[in-house]
Amino acid sequence: MWRQAATESFPGVGFREPVQTSDLVAAEARLRRTLPAELQGLLLESNGVIGHTCVETVWPIDQIVDRNLLFWSDETFAQLYMPFDSLLFFGDNGGGDQFAFVQKPHRPDIFVWEHESDSRRWVANNLQDYLGRVLRTGGDDWYRL
Repeated sequence: MWRQAATESFPGVGFREPVQTSDLVAAEARLRRTLPAELQGLLLESNGVIGHTCVETVWPIDQIVDRNLLFWSDETFAQLYMPFDSLLFFGDNGGGDQFAFVQKPHRPDIFVWEHESDSRRWVANNLQDYLGRVLRTGGDDWYRL
């Protein structure tokens, strides 16, 4: 389902080998959170999605874990930015802005964190909507349109 939806939006989209269920369980244990069902489903089809100009539209599972643990615990980030503990980052635009699910409260919406202003705002209804928007448009600032 996810590969087909992504390919319909951008025929040149890149995929990786899928993760195993055990990889998801291990990731959730490290994060101490449950991954959104949509993200789990996508990762079981492809361990990340590579969009236009090789941008990591959806990160591989290891990168999802590592980046979130960093954002939730880095003391420097805590001094510079509002807390990130309500977000679960899963992709970026290749220029520093990152995309996340809101985890507190749980919701399917996708938000962008703009690193230069520390703003967080809605960009898509869910993961499928996000993939359609980013892969159809192809620019690194598609969410600012």
